[in-house]
Amino acid sequence: MRRLFSLLCLWLLTGAADPILVPEVSQHEVEVRQGFTGTELLLYGAILDPSGIRAGRDYDIVVILKGPTRSIIVREKQRFAGIWINGASGEYRSAPGYYAVASSRPIDKIVDTRTAAIYEMGLSSLQLSPIGTIDPNKQRRFADGLVGLMAADGLYQQNDGAVTISEQVLYQARIRLPSSVPVGRYTAETLAISRGRVVASATAHVNVSKRGFERGIAEFADQLGLLYGLLAVGIAVGMGLAAGRIFARF
Repeated sequence: MRRLFSLLCLWLLTGAADPILVPEVSQHEVEVRQGFTGTELLLYGAILDPSGIRAGRDYDIVVILKGPTRSIIVREKQRFAGIWINGASGEYRSAPGYYAVASSRPIDKIVDTRTAAIYEMGLSSLQLSPIGTIDPNKQRRFADGLVGLMAADGLYQQNDGAVTISEQVLYQARIRLPSSVPVGRYTAETLAISRGRVVASATAHVNVSKRGFERGIAEFADQLGLLYGLLAVGIAVGMGLAAGRIFARF
């Protein structure tokens, strides 16, 4: 709130020529501990027009929260001899582990498809960077499948109309982080749009990190992957043998 107030005072003193966006996030640090069930972030701020007129009637707001990118392989299931097996696959170089967009109106009512693609506004405009050459129709099928799977887990979201603008200056949007949210540095980008054109943008950041026992397990798996895998298999086998002996007595 101090940052928001300071920038508002700066705008009043300098009389800036361009619109100014002042974004803020309710939590800059999200800690994932045992029993974490997810959380809700409040992304809010203000947009000020250089004319001094309150901006809510002239601007749309789009907020994009994006997590760290990673490479992902999507495999297509095929039925063979009565069973499902892995078929064709597609690999993507930089798919975000988390992506959410909220807007004051449906995105297709705010910008054209070209502008949406440039700023990655909306699930259909995500730039997933496929690796290798692939038939465009197959590429679209794999991309739609990836987006559908991530959306089902709550990791990809599109919330049209979720941004509210009050008193024609202040805006806010609530975005849900599920329990399976990946750790890393997140970027919250706010875009102000007028007559189909992005006229101002600003970013804020959120860090999602593991704490306590979960952090120790994650670091162990990352630094000693082979040993972690052997221990996991050993524990699974041991539990299976123990369960077999217990049920054999009945």
